[in-house]
Amino acid sequence: MLNYTLYKHDSSEEWVTFVHGAGGSSSIWFKQIREYSKQYNVLLLDLRGHGDSTNAKAPNNPFDQKYTFESIAKDILEVLDYEDIQKSHFVGISLGTILIRQLAEMSPKRVQSMILGGAILKLNFRSQILMRVGNLFKSVVPYIWIYKFFAFIIMPNKNHKESRLLFINEAKKLYQKEFIRWFKLTTEINPVLKWFRQVEVKIPTLYVMGEEDYMFLPSVQHVVLNHSASRLVVVPDCGHVVNVEQPAHFNSLTLKFLNKQLQ
Repeated sequence: MLNYTLYKHDSSEEWVTFVHGAGGSSSIWFKQIREYSKQYNVLLLDLRGHGDSTNAKAPNNPFDQKYTFESIAKDILEVLDYEDIQKSHFVGISLGTILIRQLAEMSPKRVQSMILGGAILKLNFRSQILMRVGNLFKSVVPYIWIYKFFAFIIMPNKNHKESRLLFINEAKKLYQKEFIRWFKLTTEINPVLKWFRQVEVKIPTLYVMGEEDYMFLPSVQHVVLNHSASRLVVVPDCGHVVNVEQPAHFNSLTLKFLNKQLQ
């Protein structure tokens, strides 16, 4: 089972589950925990191979199966079942947004609302090239070189430095084999994202995107025009990792959205 941390509220029965991106860990939400735990029960997850959810060498290790978006989403459901959390709001960043969207496809009744920061809905030409370069070199060069290169391309500006370094430092805790397992997910990402763009789940959804998230913002802007349950907020002077770069703005926007869902 995934490593996870609970912050239980004295009176609230509402849950918020945070899902980080590839190469990160639950620690990237440190600027959200205090504000969210004032109003909600909070569940923080370390995805398989990340943080303290290390890939143990024990026999019958469930993380040894092929990594797919569906199998990783099932990891999250396993934690919810174990803690008897019947439904939750979900907050995700980057690749974590894909996992939340996958979970909403599989178990829509478990997902009360979705807050998708730095959401990935389509790979543009530049990101397609990045994936091909990564696949070409993933087994022959240290994974951290590839990750640093990707981080700089996705988060290039000076004001992106904090989030870029945070993700690089977290990625250093991975192993080469684990990085390759996750990177192989890119082979199935295009049809998954195409389905997500075309088929809307009728779950209240807030996209929070940085104004400078040039690789992923345009596709989100397009999708929101056609998905009636979704809305988009663009955060100025901000890149891909909105919850780290603009935490006060992110917390204010997202908590307002959640509170509105409960009215």
